[in-house]
This record gives sequence, C-alpha cells and structure tokens, in this order.
Amino acid sequence: MNGPLKRAVNVPSFQERYEAMRREILENPRVQEFLAEHADELSYESIERNLPKLHEFISQSTVCCGCDNTESCTNYLKGFLPSLRVVRGTVEIDYVRCEQKMREEERRDVANMIASMHMPKDVLQATIQDLLIDDESRVMIAQKAAQFVKATVETGKLPAKGYYLYGKFGVGKSFVLGALANELAAIKIRSVVVFVPEFLREMKNAIGDNTLHEKIDYVKKAPVLMLDDLGAETMTAWTRDEILGTIFHYRMAEQLPTFITSNFNYDELEHHLAQSQKGDIEVVKAGRIMERVKALTEPIEMRGKNRRM
Repeated sequence: MNGPLKRAVNVPSFQERYEAMRREILENPRVQEFLAEHADELSYESIERNLPKLHEFISQSTVCCGCDNTESCTNYLKGFLPSLRVVRGTVEIDYVRCEQKMREEERRDVANMIASMHMPKDVLQATIQDLLIDDESRVMIAQKAAQFVKATVETGKLPAKGYYLYGKFGVGKSFVLGALANELAAIKIRSVVVFVPEFLREMKNAIGDNTLHEKIDYVKKAPVLMLDDLGAETMTAWTRDEILGTIFHYRMAEQLPTFITSNFNYDELEHHLAQSQKGDIEVVKAGRIMERVKALTEPIEMRGKNRRM
C-alpha cells in the first residue's frame, strides 16, 4: 500500500494542487494576521500540520452575512462564525453565534416568556409601538404600560397592581395585553395570557380528565396574569366561585399583578357576575369577587374606533 500511495502523492498534478491550496491558505489576509499574532507560539511544522484547519477557517465567512434566517447561512455550522486560537502549539477553531443567530434566539426566548391559552397569534405579536394613538385614553394606556415595565426594571420587582381595561368591542384591549406581555418578556418576565371564555370551557372539560387543579394552579400562580374578555362567558356559580374566585383570591393574597380586559366597567361586571344560569341573583357572591378584582386592578376606560370593522 505504501508504495502506490507514495507514488500517487508524488505525481505532479497532486503536488501542484497541494501547493496551490497551501499558497491560498497562507496568503489569505486573515490567516496571515493570525499567524503574525501567534508567531512565537506556532512552529513551521505546526503550521503545516494545521493547514486543514486553516483551510476550514478561510472557507467560511467570519462576519454575519445578514441573511433573514440562519437556515440560509452558508457556513458549516449554520448561524455560527469561526475564529482561530492557539492551544499548546496547535491551531483550534471555535464557533461563536452570529448576530442573526443571537436575534433568533432572543426572539425565541421572548416567545417562551409568554404562555398563551386560546389567544390569537396577532395579539401575541403586538408591541407598544404598534398601538395606534388616536385617543387620549390610548395615550394614557401606552404610558401606563411603559410605567409598569419601567417600575419593574427600576425596583427589580413587579408592581402588585395591574390594570382593568374596559371599553367597547374592537378598540384594542386584547392588543394592549399582548404588547405588554412582549415588553415584559424582553426583560425576562413571564406572563400567562388567557382568553377567559375558552379557558372556563376548558376548566369544565378538565374535571373529566383530572387536570382541573393543575390548570388552575398554573394560571393563578403566573408571575403576571392577563385575563382577556372577562364577562363574555356564560357565568355559572361554579365558574365564578370555584375558578375565578380561587384565582383572584390567591393572586390578591400573594400580590401578583393581574391585568383584565372587559366590555363591562366595574359595576356592569358585578351585575354580570351576580347572574347565574338558573336565574338566581347572587349579589353577595358577586360583590366578593369584585372586591378582589378591585384590589388587583386599576380601572382604565379604553376608547377609540372599532378596528374590527
């Protein structure tokens, strides 16, 4: 084997190709700069021995190409840039994340900070900057949301009280929840955003599969809870007292911030909560729930045009 291999290596075509590749590597400006920086650490033999690694290095981009996603990256490891270093007289290649890779991971981390239950995707992608400022109430709401985030950053802890946004259909109340959830996610604060009517229907089904307590605990213990469209559900004594009552009581006791949107103001919501499917009017129990809602939130009316029309 050695005889034929040596003859194959010594043929002019192979030698010429090898020498051409060697010159390409050693004349590369990035390689020359690296070798100059580490001239006292690398011997001639070491450089020759590490030509394959140097070739791997120059075959790739060392700056982010700015592609829209790392799947389009042309480097060996998609989303990673090569860099050279010397370890005990030999050349090693490290791979570090490019800017696009870091942006994608940051977006994924932000998305993971928001748990959604039955909320539409467009709401979960909202930002405060996207909030249309066409009414004084919307200006105030944007300021309030920014203040909540700022207070969290400055004090290192979440304010105990959230907001109760109420107003007509389509004015963007759900959008505000999504925007605030994203702002909090950017500072590594986790939110659970819940569409109340579907959530309460799910709680009824959870009785059958023995997941009721687990799901209630998940919602009530969320660092930040956002309940969308409270009052749009068909109220029963069970959903009011055992589900909503349990959640609100726990969050009030633990001083966990809660945000609520509704078409009803406080008084209208209390009237809604007092009604039962059986036609009973339970004023005392509704009042008890409202005490907790008021303790957890500051009411803000949201006005503006109906954006669903």
